[in-house]
Amino acid sequence: MTVTKPKLTIRLCGPRGFCAGVDRAIQIVVLALKRYGAPVYVRHEIVHNRYVVEGLEAKGAVFVEELHEIPAEHRDQPVVFSAHGVPKSVPADASDRNLFYLDATCPLVSKVHKQAMRHERLGRHVVLIGHAGHPEVIGTMGQLPEGAVSLVETVADAETYQPVDPDNLGFVTQTTLSVDDTAGVIAKLTERFPNLKAPAADSICYATTNRQEAVKQAAPGCDFFLIVGAPNSSNSRRLVEVALRAGAKQSLLVQRASEIDWDAIGPVATVGLSAGASAPEVIVNEIIEAFKARYETTLELAEFSIENEHFLVNRELRDVELTTEDMAWVNG
Repeated sequence: MTVTKPKLTIRLCGPRGFCAGVDRAIQIVVLALKRYGAPVYVRHEIVHNRYVVEGLEAKGAVFVEELHEIPAEHRDQPVVFSAHGVPKSVPADASDRNLFYLDATCPLVSKVHKQAMRHERLGRHVVLIGHAGHPEVIGTMGQLPEGAVSLVETVADAETYQPVDPDNLGFVTQTTLSVDDTAGVIAKLTERFPNLKAPAADSICYATTNRQEAVKQAAPGCDFFLIVGAPNSSNSRRLVEVALRAGAKQSLLVQRASEIDWDAIGPVATVGLSAGASAPEVIVNEIIEAFKARYETTLELAEFSIENEHFLVNRELRDVELTTEDMAWVNG
């Protein structure tokens, strides 16, 4: 007896998944392994995705929380700093330990560092809009002397913030925030401190903005919206919030197809699907196949924009050949 599958439309967002900064960071680890051999040490998760971390571990990468964990006999092997950026104290510590390091900080995060340093150079106290404890926030605050940066997370924080000199303030933001939420925080700060100076260019990166806009456009009419990403990925969690605000009836963050609670999804006709900037395309494909096994599926591309950004890897690695096979495990 033939069982008829229920019909389902999947609205597949574009752009989704890896941004240029994440792609570059993963390439740096892969290329370092090809050039220098295993082990290549990585301080913290290179990006917020367990599939990526475990895949790199399988290739010979060793993840550590701090530099002192690197064994003395491996001090000649490279250590890679994550895409989120690090405080200035970290490369200084690496130099003191005579470690060879490769900085995989996303160029757009480095741009925020420079914006913050420019504010300080011009005599402004820096207001950083971001999430406490996030590696990117720790890295940005660590570019300046202690006390030179104040962290503001919410509109409520902006309402109660009391600077020493209200007329000499400049702000920057974490690159992966909700565009709409951040606009509200900036509006409140500007209302209270009319002389607040903005950075020369937006701090929220193009990839965060594009993924949020794609989800925002696709969400209306969706019975369910799945976001592929890790629980500690700021930009992925923001996509869940955006989907709900834009009209999706339900939204869920999952790392793999195995995490999907099919009973919880219930009867659906239209499902939205996107992926945070650190989520590999191979998992998106895995989830589509899981839906096809249960539904008669039609794919509908919800494309907001096409991204063609590309960031060069470190100079030391540019002559190492990177093949399609080297990245097939994440690109699908």
